[in-house]
Amino acid sequence: MGEHVVKLPDVGEGVAEAELVEWHVKVGDIVREDDLLASVMTDKATVEIPSPVEGEIVWTGGEIGDTVAIGSVLVRVKTAGGGASKPTPESQAAEAGPPLAPPAEAPAPQARAPKRELPLARPAPKREPVASRRAPGEKPVASPAVRLLARDAGVDLRQVTGSGPAGRITGDDLDAFIARGPDAPRGPGLARKTEVTEVKVVGLRRRIAEKMALSKSRIPHITIVEEVDVTALEDLRAALNKKPTAEKPKLTVLPFLMRAMVRALAEQPSLNALFDDDAGVIRQHAGVHIGVAAQTPSGLLVPVVKHAEARDLWDCAAEVARLAERARDGTASRDELSGSTITITSLGPLGAIATTPVINYPEVAIVGVNRMAIRPMWDGASFAPRKMMNLSSSFDHRVIDGWDAAVFVQRLKELLETPALLFVDA
Repeated sequence: MGEHVVKLPDVGEGVAEAELVEWHVKVGDIVREDDLLASVMTDKATVEIPSPVEGEIVWTGGEIGDTVAIGSVLVRVKTAGGGASKPTPESQAAEAGPPLAPPAEAPAPQARAPKRELPLARPAPKREPVASRRAPGEKPVASPAVRLLARDAGVDLRQVTGSGPAGRITGDDLDAFIARGPDAPRGPGLARKTEVTEVKVVGLRRRIAEKMALSKSRIPHITIVEEVDVTALEDLRAALNKKPTAEKPKLTVLPFLMRAMVRALAEQPSLNALFDDDAGVIRQHAGVHIGVAAQTPSGLLVPVVKHAEARDLWDCAAEVARLAERARDGTASRDELSGSTITITSLGPLGAIATTPVINYPEVAIVGVNRMAIRPMWDGASFAPRKMMNLSSSFDHRVIDGWDAAVFVQRLKELLETPALLFVDA
C-alpha cells in the first residue's frame, strides 16, 4: 500500500491561488483515474481537478470557500500499486488510527437496592384525534371544572379544539393544548416556522458580491431613465429577420443598441473609459469593448464583445449568442470575461419599467434595457399605440457630468427611434 499526494496544479492564467468551490469526493470514497476530485475557481473561471491515480481518499484539504495556494496539497489517495508516492509518517499514523485502549475491567457486582414505591403520577394526557373546528364566534363547550382550569392557566378556550361529543373540551384537550404551547399550529398552513438556513457565500456569488460592494462604495452613481419609441426599430428588425441565414442570424434589440452606443461613444469618448481612482487617471479607449451581462446557473457573468466598432449588426448578434452560450455552460475563458470598457445590462422580458444599473467597476457608464410595451402616445392630434422601451443608464458622477450623461442618452434615443441613421456613415 502507498499514498499518492495530489497537489493543486498550476491552472494557468498566471494565478497563484484559487478558491475551492466544490468537493466531488469525501474521505473513504474509492476513485478511479480521471474521476473528479474538486472544482476550484480563478477569476470567474471554474477548473475541475481530476484524480491521477486509482485508490481510496484518506484526506482532503480545505473547506468550501477556502483559498488554496497553487502547489499545496489538495487530496491524499491510498493506492495499492507500488508506483505511488511514499507514505509520510503523518499519513501512516493517520492510516493506523488511534491506539487501542486496554479493555476495561468488569465492575464488581453490587448489592441491589431495595425497590421503592413511587407515588402515583397523573398519566400523560392522551392525544385524541383532532375534531373539526367550531364555527367562528361559536361558544366553546366545556365543563365548569375545565373552565376553571383554563382560567387558572390563562388559556382562552376558544383556541382549544375539543375532542368530546359536539366538540366538548375535555381535561385532556386542555392539557394537550398547554403541553403544545402557544406556538402550536392553529390550522393548515398557519404553523410558525423558526428554521434558519445558512448559505455560505462562495465562488462566483462571492466575487459578484465583492465587485458590487466595491462599485457602490467607490462610485457615486447618477442614473437617467429615458423612454424610447422603438416602433420603427421593431418594424425594421422584423423585416431583417424574415430570412435568417448562418451569415445573418436573427437579430434582437441588443445589436441595434450596440451599434447606437458605438456611434454615440465616437462623439463622447470620455464615456468609453476606465477610471483608475487610485492613480487618479482616466483611460479612454478607442476600441469599444461592450460587456453584456448574462445570467447563468452559477450567477451573473459579463462576457465581452471585443471591438464592437468593427462589427455590423449580424456580427454583433452572432458574437453575443456565442459568448452567452459559453457563459451559460461554464466554458468562457478569462479573456472572454474581461476587458470591457462599457456594459449593457438587460432583464429581457422580466425587465421592469425602470431599473438602476450598478456600474461595472472600473468603467464609468452602463446602459440598462427595460421591458418593451405598447403604450398610447400622443402624436399631436390623437393617441396612437406605439412600442415603447425605457433605457436606464448609470454614470460615474466623479468624472461624468449630468449634462454629458444626458447628451449621451438623448443620442441613443435619436439613433434607436430613427434606426436608418445606424446605416449612414458618420
